[in-house]
Amino acid sequence: MVFASLIFVFLFFIANIITQAVVTDMRKKNVVMLSFSLVFYAWAGVQYVPLLLGMTFICWISALLLDRHREDPRAKKLVLTVCIVLVLLILGIFKYTGFFLRNVQLLLGFPKVIPEIALPIGISFYTFQLLSYVIDVYRGDTEVQAKYWLLLLYASLFHQCIAGPIVRYRDVNQDILHRRVKRTELSRGITRFSIGLAKKAVLANGCAAVVRDVFGIVVDEDLTAAIVQGAPVTGMWLVMLAYTLFIYLDFSAYSDMAIGMGLMCGFHYKENFNYPYAADSVTEFWRRWHISLSTFFRDYVYIPLGGNRCSKGRHIFNLFVVWGLTGMWHGASWNFILWGLYYFVFLVIEKYLVDTGRIPKALRHVLTLLIVGFGWILFRFDGSGQLAPAVKGLFGLNGNAFSSLSTSLVFRNNVFFLIFCALASQPLGKSLGNLLKRLSQQSTVWLRVYDVLDAAFPVLLLLLSMMALAGKQYNPFIYFRF
Repeated sequence: MVFASLIFVFLFFIANIITQAVVTDMRKKNVVMLSFSLVFYAWAGVQYVPLLLGMTFICWISALLLDRHREDPRAKKLVLTVCIVLVLLILGIFKYTGFFLRNVQLLLGFPKVIPEIALPIGISFYTFQLLSYVIDVYRGDTEVQAKYWLLLLYASLFHQCIAGPIVRYRDVNQDILHRRVKRTELSRGITRFSIGLAKKAVLANGCAAVVRDVFGIVVDEDLTAAIVQGAPVTGMWLVMLAYTLFIYLDFSAYSDMAIGMGLMCGFHYKENFNYPYAADSVTEFWRRWHISLSTFFRDYVYIPLGGNRCSKGRHIFNLFVVWGLTGMWHGASWNFILWGLYYFVFLVIEKYLVDTGRIPKALRHVLTLLIVGFGWILFRFDGSGQLAPAVKGLFGLNGNAFSSLSTSLVFRNNVFFLIFCALASQPLGKSLGNLLKRLSQQSTVWLRVYDVLDAAFPVLLLLLSMMALAGKQYNPFIYFRF
């Protein structure tokens, strides 16, 4: 079950909202929320539920032991170390066993058979959430949760369990125990959810369709190295543009919907995106993109390693570790590791080699978008022979033509749609909304206009989304695969 589906919007989530409103006792309310969350998670495969239960149990027991031995630093460190090793070992078995064995096979010729291990949905996200909880208990930054089922509720909240944002326990502890839904937050939640649904159903899916049209394929799984190699130069640049827009609109849509649903249920999740394509440096881009992941690595890896309060060589090493791990977190493939280290290189360049402040802001913005766009090529095309042809194809090094009739047709059919998507990735809509709000505070006429638009806007977005989703059975988000 995914957010961008009719069964979720009109059955599952509405049932959840009704039960949360009808049940007033907080304990029963949490039991109901946990039940909905486990059903939602089991929808993708009931066989993965024991894994979620088990990892939560390990972290629950570890936190209780940390609390019991809070006056014994050596015991605390041992408990924390064992917990982190166990949890990361479980993640590694499911996510990286095949990748590791394939590389061993290439180097040494064995094993002959590599086991196929399915990646449990959402494991990268809830693993980091549970680790953040245990580490925060170790540091004394959050209180220990004595009840296992409440920690399980935190780990499995269906709003964000599958693809984030990565929520820290200390940020939602009070919501779990004492949440109340305010009318204003309910309204904001409906609007935010509607924006996210439209982003996914109309804009992100439309951008994905442009990519498929360039390659002449029906579904992404049909793409082969030969098809990539034959794409013209202009086609590959159009793919880079469409995929750059797609991945932002798709992933930020999921975060919008998660934040909106949270507000409707009394949970307050932090923002995960802040218009990253408005950035004028790679450093600023990563302050705006997938904020919950960036702050996780900052607080639990980068700063413990020494951050930037160390020698230049050590700082560069710290950045290398963080961005290598960032790439690995996204997937068990060399293109993801290359993608992470690609950003490491540019961050070091910005920090130590180039004074970006001397470059005109408009040029900095264009260069940042080109760097990010090329990075998405590394991210999109995996190691099954597609990556090299994709990179070479941007510069005509595959012997590919500069353009083609089909590429020109795809561009002409979608140029205005892509322009709209590009504008949607900028804070123009937010600025317009803030302007209307200020005007509404100065005039009764503008107040009426604002009230009408405020009520009609989510309804219009929902209608557009329903029309886009009609007849579609499955609309997965890109970050479900991580």
